[in-house]
Amino acid sequence: MTSLPSIVILGDYERALRRFSRWDALDQKAKITIHHEPLRDEALYEAVKDADAIALVRDRSPFDAAMIARLPKLKFFMFTGERNGTLDASALVARNIPIGCTPGGPSKETTAELTWTLILGAAKRLVEQNTLIASGGWRDPLSVLPMLAGERLGVMGLGAIGSRVARVGAAFGMEVVTWSPRMTPERAALENAQSVSLEELLQTSKIVTMHLVAGPGTKGLISADQLALMRPDSILVKTSRAALINMSDLQKALSLGRPRQAAIDVFDIEPLPENDPLRNTPNLLVTPHLGFIAEPIFATFSQEITKTLEAWLDQKPIPLPFVPK
Repeated sequence: MTSLPSIVILGDYERALRRFSRWDALDQKAKITIHHEPLRDEALYEAVKDADAIALVRDRSPFDAAMIARLPKLKFFMFTGERNGTLDASALVARNIPIGCTPGGPSKETTAELTWTLILGAAKRLVEQNTLIASGGWRDPLSVLPMLAGERLGVMGLGAIGSRVARVGAAFGMEVVTWSPRMTPERAALENAQSVSLEELLQTSKIVTMHLVAGPGTKGLISADQLALMRPDSILVKTSRAALINMSDLQKALSLGRPRQAAIDVFDIEPLPENDPLRNTPNLLVTPHLGFIAEPIFATFSQEITKTLEAWLDQKPIPLPFVPK
């Protein structure tokens, strides 16, 4: 009797995949194993060593060339979203293993929403105010909160997310400036923003919010020297990739008061280890990578995973093949 193909799905931390689509057909055609906690190294290898196909939810489990080389049975690989920063896709291409991906869903919109949640939560000190109320207190008489209208909003990266964030800032009455490695005055003007140097953006912005793609030119872009340029009353917000900021330098900078606060949603290692000092760093508001956590997004992920895996099993064209650039 021929055994069913083995399909391993990784990173379903939210336990959402089986809730948002039908899996009946897949369950009849393949042995489906779903892992919920992020896996790495030998634990990851043990989970996928016999897999014919692997599907990743986001980039929670890294696959480098060495790991891929240890998987001789692998015939198909897919991930959710349209890019994956921890996958060596070239190693799959070298073995002629097809790669599929999925639409990202409305993640641009939800990330822009979370960005403003963090900006306002940090500026208005909402966590501290709520904690004070819960402990039986009232408003701190020495706490006078800032107003954002009339202040400068510095947007690093003016793509699909950054442009949305910029528009909200303008609606609040903020002056919007922007920088990215390829920013032009004309591009900035399309979003009613002013193109400035990175140094000016950091030195003059009340709010600095990061929306850049992590890559060779932007990894570690913000470290001690850049943080030291920031206003002593500024707030640094990041809902984009963790690699953009040297987090050790940020902790030191917060202790020195430049910036005054930071709000971070994405980290190098997720979930954050229980003893990670970032969990309790003063003047740092942290959230557990919520930028894309929304029902419409996970419905898209689930439905596209099942559709793509069914197509692969039936030897039909992959709905959204991934072609490395």
